[in-house]
Amino acid sequence: LDIYLNRKKHRHCNGATRRDFLRIGALAPIGLALPQLLAAQATQAAEQNREAASGPKARAKSVILVFLGGGLSHHDSFDPKPEAPEEIRGKYGVIPTNVKGLNICEKLPLMAKVMDKVALVRSGAHNNDHHETATNWVLCGRFGTPFGDYPAMGAVVAHQKGFTAGKLPPYVAVPKNPSFTWELGRSAFLGGRYESFKAGNPNDANYKVRDLTLQQPMKDDRIARRDTLLKAVDSLSAKVQGDDQIQTYDEFSKRAAEMILSPEAQSAFDIDKESKDLRDRYGRSEFGQSCLLARRLAQRGVAFTTINYGGWDHHAKIFESLDKKLPELDQGLSALVQDMHDTGAMKETLLVVMGEFGRSPKVNKDAGRDHWGPAASMLFAGAGVKEGFVLGATDKHGGYATERPVSPADVSYTIYESLGINPRKHIHTPDGRPLEILDQGAMVTELFA
Repeated sequence: LDIYLNRKKHRHCNGATRRDFLRIGALAPIGLALPQLLAAQATQAAEQNREAASGPKARAKSVILVFLGGGLSHHDSFDPKPEAPEEIRGKYGVIPTNVKGLNICEKLPLMAKVMDKVALVRSGAHNNDHHETATNWVLCGRFGTPFGDYPAMGAVVAHQKGFTAGKLPPYVAVPKNPSFTWELGRSAFLGGRYESFKAGNPNDANYKVRDLTLQQPMKDDRIARRDTLLKAVDSLSAKVQGDDQIQTYDEFSKRAAEMILSPEAQSAFDIDKESKDLRDRYGRSEFGQSCLLARRLAQRGVAFTTINYGGWDHHAKIFESLDKKLPELDQGLSALVQDMHDTGAMKETLLVVMGEFGRSPKVNKDAGRDHWGPAASMLFAGAGVKEGFVLGATDKHGGYATERPVSPADVSYTIYESLGINPRKHIHTPDGRPLEILDQGAMVTELFA
């Protein structure tokens, strides 16, 4: 529980100074390690009534965002340049896909077999090459500082949609939020109640979601001490008026307990219910099992799930790294696409795959590729997205988008509209100032039939 004593923004890399808040953890016998998003249900109706603007017709009930933190090299994945000089085209050759005329990197043979079920955008483009700044930009659709001035899409979706899946949180990060120097993809001024629920690594042996299990039996004296501390917090709350995290603290506790005791929540995260063969098909890796868990959550009504798959920042020895990373991506992502297609999840789930930027066209002196905002590849699938479709293009060296540039705001706009959320709707800052969810961008209409 973060208790903010000063709303002024004196920010360090974690978002606030030591003087700005008290942090109180593990305050009750069960469940209070859950993110503060568990408080949203009681206030959701009032917030929606204040902003009664009707949204667009929803195409999707859920979104799965596969975030490739660090920046996937588009040259060495979905936009190869086999005719370019060696220092541009890199080490890998190309292979045909099951979409006529579409070739991708030879290290993605399983994806080559499912490209007829996705849309490929080869013209992701913006002008920022800094990890934290670009990541916050693509995760929220608004440009700001590296510290996350605006709430991530998942937090906005949680704010707008609320707890529509019973006891399940609306915004889940698997295994956790993206991070470089500090955590990204956060709820910003929307507050802790809309933070992501961190699911942990579903590939761990005997995987259990931390906050859905009692960590250890508690003796009476420990419970008594925590009750005393809770009373101290109640006393403090009388002095700290207007803080939503204080005022809804009892609701946090109740929702946490409900999730812990809910068979629905327990079952949703119980990845062991899947067959061994299916789990093997996804790959026994953190990424592979994260993809499988995300599919389970989407089918059970979780509105927004981020799969955080980092490690793509290859400034040196890029091909040594990609020799290991690309097969893992290939297996997990292709299995997710095929499984969503086979189970019918594609009909109501929008799948988006992207990083914060691409990589530089020319291989550098250290056999790596550097940050590159002007060009990147993205994938979209499900919720009416055209299958086997390619949008946009880059120049002969893969340096710049030459056809239909797609900005971070365009991606966010498309995701919001697909969920039936008006991207121009106003949300409110803590001081009551109305702010558009997005101030730029437009629907990428070409992606939809």
